Amino acid sequence: MLREVVLVAGLGDHDVGEEIWRAWQGSILVRYDLRDLAQRVVRRWVDGELTAVELAHGCVSCTLGLDLVPLLERLGGRVVVHLDPRLEPEAVCFAVCETDVRVKAVVTVVDRATWLADATGNDLLAERGLSAAEDDDRTVAQIAVGPVEFADCLVLTGGQVDPVLDAVLDRLNPRAARRDRRGLDAAALLAAIPPDARRGRFDDGFGTLLNGRPPLEPSHGVAVVRFAAGRPFHPMRLHDALDVLLDGVVRARGRLWVVSQPHRALWLESAGGGLTVGSLGSWLTAVSDWAQAPPACLAGGSASPDRRPGERGQEVVVITLTAPPEAIIAALSEALVTDEELELAGELEFVDPFIESDDEMEEL
Repeated sequence: MLREVVLVAGLGDHDVGEEIWRAWQGSILVRYDLRDLAQRVVRRWVDGELTAVELAHGCVSCTLGLDLVPLLERLGGRVVVHLDPRLEPEAVCFAVCETDVRVKAVVTVVDRATWLADATGNDLLAERGLSAAEDDDRTVAQIAVGPVEFADCLVLTGGQVDPVLDAVLDRLNPRAARRDRRGLDAAALLAAIPPDARRGRFDDGFGTLLNGRPPLEPSHGVAVVRFAAGRPFHPMRLHDALDVLLDGVVRARGRLWVVSQPHRALWLESAGGGLTVGSLGSWLTAVSDWAQAPPACLAGGSASPDRRPGERGQEVVVITLTAPPEAIIAALSEALVTDEELELAGELEFVDPFIESDDEMEEL
């Protein structure tokens, strides 16, 4: 049986999922509420019937693995899932990628009145009463920005048209179809998904850092900053320089080369005031046999035309709102090793705050 799912995400307007369900003939509507996940209880509605599901562990991954994915496989056919904001659509798509469930679309609701403030703020989910567990240290910005960047369709609600918000969305996700909530035609929305939509596919860290083909020229104070360099970072200077990405920045993504870890690529990702750095794997140049290189390294793109994908180097893409692009470039440039440090790299001992980020992302 063909299994298709439409995921509806975002921090507002729970009616959008219901409208898509009505427009998508023969579909089943599922809604999740994770407010009591810390008590190991998940509430879900399937076509209006409420079930309280008790989990062995109160965490998002358990919700996916023990409830949502088995539910999608059991229901079959067409399913619209309106996600609790604590459940990010990218994590759901990752969980179903090895099943026979096909993602038809990810639809994210954007509230014009609040999204920019959420996307650039420092609030933790716990401060908004949105944390999924006691150890959930995600920020509101992460669950605001991520679902928009990952969406195939955006539905804008509330407030007036905001050219600054539009400029941000143009750069964060230029591929997504965009519609106003007023007079929304859900069937037309799904039909407007462009041919190059991701439909649940997630990015490879060694591929291109640009999402689609965003406009690169500044507009209404919003800019795309691209930083590339062919020499490594000094670990402590890099750690200090990353503060420049924590204020006035909507999104940053990048691959980092640190002199104290010559064989390992680090992955940087930020949303608003939350930033993480973790391990991406080995640089392609650290693999002795090209045949052993991950396929994505060979197929991915690069922002630097003079380097092959997966080759050592710095590549960071930043979407700024108020942060001056020249300040970002200057801070990252000053964090690179000097000629003398590079020459003595094999003899010097560097204090490296990123050395512990082998297995999981480290919050900065």
